[in-house]
Amino acid sequence: MGYSKKGSEIMKKGLLVYKSKYGATKKYVSLLREELCCHVCEAKSCKDFHLESYAWIIFAGGIYAGHIAGLDVLRKQYPRIKEKRLAVFCVGASPFDEKSFAQIKAQTLKQELRKIPAFYGRGAWDESRMTWLDRTLCGMLKKAVSKKDPASCEPWMKELLSSTGQSCDWTDREYLLPLIAYIKGFSSEQSRK
Repeated sequence: MGYSKKGSEIMKKGLLVYKSKYGATKKYVSLLREELCCHVCEAKSCKDFHLESYAWIIFAGGIYAGHIAGLDVLRKQYPRIKEKRLAVFCVGASPFDEKSFAQIKAQTLKQELRKIPAFYGRGAWDESRMTWLDRTLCGMLKKAVSKKDPASCEPWMKELLSSTGQSCDWTDREYLLPLIAYIKGFSSEQSRK
């Protein structure tokens, strides 16, 4: 990776905490692990890790009904890890839309969590793999959106309607580049200290 031994040690002092329902977040976590040489744990088994012992922590999860999955760990642990380098990586089926992403961040990253940088990666869509509840909710949402004037539809609405019945995977390493730069920039700073 081109880092000094000390810089490498700092990179290994990182942790990825994730929750993946349909696999897209897990795919991004695998790419991040490869790039950042860090530890990984699922949100549900995170209590086995001493989060305060890591220099940086990324929380990754899918976006469902306007909320980011797995952030309950961040909320619970925040008082103990607030001095760490923290980041959130959100995975959604829609193309990136700044306005929609700002709304999700405002809904999910409240109070002290507002200062944590959040990044976005486009995930996947496969209705055949969805739970009955998710398919039902998506169906209701599609029905409501289909009644709107197409000219007034937001980008995510148009994408929702066009993806019906399709299996799509939009995961792409390019979405990770800003997050990787953020973590590597921190690690470079730490290796110079």
